[in-house]
Amino acid sequence: MDIFDTVAAEKKKNSAPLAARMRPSTLDEFVGQEEIVGKGRLLRRAIEADQLSSIIFWGPPGCGKTTLAEIIANTTGDNFRTLSAVSSGISDIREIVKFAKDELKFYGRRTVLFIDEIHRFNKTQQDALLPAVEDGTIILIGATTENPYFEVNSALISRSRIFRLKALDEADIITLLRRAITDERGLKSYQVQIDDDALEHLASVCGGDARTAYNALELAAITTAPDDKGIRHIDLAIAEESIQKRNISYDKKGDWHYDVISAFIKSMRGSDPDAALHWLARMTEAGESPEFIARRIVICAAEDVGLADPFALTLAMSAAEAVHFVGWPEARIPLAEAAVYIAMAPKSNSAYMGIDAAIADVHNKPFSGVPIHLRDANYRGAKQLGHGKGYKYPHDYPGHYTPQQYLPEEFQDSRYYFPSENGRELKMAETLDALLKRKKNLDKK
Repeated sequence: MDIFDTVAAEKKKNSAPLAARMRPSTLDEFVGQEEIVGKGRLLRRAIEADQLSSIIFWGPPGCGKTTLAEIIANTTGDNFRTLSAVSSGISDIREIVKFAKDELKFYGRRTVLFIDEIHRFNKTQQDALLPAVEDGTIILIGATTENPYFEVNSALISRSRIFRLKALDEADIITLLRRAITDERGLKSYQVQIDDDALEHLASVCGGDARTAYNALELAAITTAPDDKGIRHIDLAIAEESIQKRNISYDKKGDWHYDVISAFIKSMRGSDPDAALHWLARMTEAGESPEFIARRIVICAAEDVGLADPFALTLAMSAAEAVHFVGWPEARIPLAEAAVYIAMAPKSNSAYMGIDAAIADVHNKPFSGVPIHLRDANYRGAKQLGHGKGYKYPHDYPGHYTPQQYLPEEFQDSRYYFPSENGRELKMAETLDALLKRKKNLDKK
């Protein structure tokens, strides 16, 4: 670097966003993720001993993935290189692999390669890394907000240790913001004074994303005029203006998509309408597809309410149709109506369990064909073959019922439907019990 490069780099550093300026350079400065980098934890020991193997950091934005990579860069004795999966390609990977091989061959030094947003690399790009990772030429550190088990090649996964990072809690965010206010790298020169409720608001609304909290604090500081003593006072009103909407952690194609819908379904199944509405609101505000939500409600109505309240499925289908008709944001209303109804409805999974048990028998037991008396006698030659002979037409008998065998011979003793004692199914259970007794008495005769 010449003098102009040095000046430019220093200027860029000083004008960088607060989140970049406040990035910790040591583990002692790092806040949060105690389960991973707390005293005595595996990753901390590996970093401090400079004995890393390939790892992948998986977690939401602003939780410290890149910061941990930079701490490793500051502590390792190996070469440290970085790539962004957004802007890098195969040629960049090959260039680093060649560099790593030369360093290992001539100087005995390994290369640590940090790849931000590694999930954005396609299969070919990831495969290009594999040989160097496999033979230890490169120590890979990947960072991703997506589930690496879905987005990263299984070969790379098997050669890496996955560390899952969590969103920072409010206490961690407050610690970081207080440090930024008093640190030379941060806002010390601005002489910021912030009320506790304003600080708590920023920590609460940022959704565990330190970068979002830093950005809001910096915006509040630079847009607040100093008083006659040069102090910039940030109250709750200023904090609310700086970060007006809560940061909702939700990715419609990632883990949150599956985890939140799972919580939503389990809340309806567990008869908790408040929890069901909470998870529905989280999906609604994140812009989840209303058709996707409606489909899951329909499935829950059939699977978990079932015959205890058959109207639940009708209501769910009506909500699904309403979603198509009105769209967002009004679609939230019929979805909420259906979710609350299903949560409060009596529950039974008897039909769901019954069909699965029947399917299992279809696959696992022999089958000699449809019993002769149940076969269709209407097509040409069927009667001559005896089809339908011996069939008893139920409407010809008292109560429009007469016992007869409807199952194939190999399945005569099979039972699939066991009604619950909830809701309308209780009456169905009584009816079925009476029918089975009549059938049993006929069999004795």
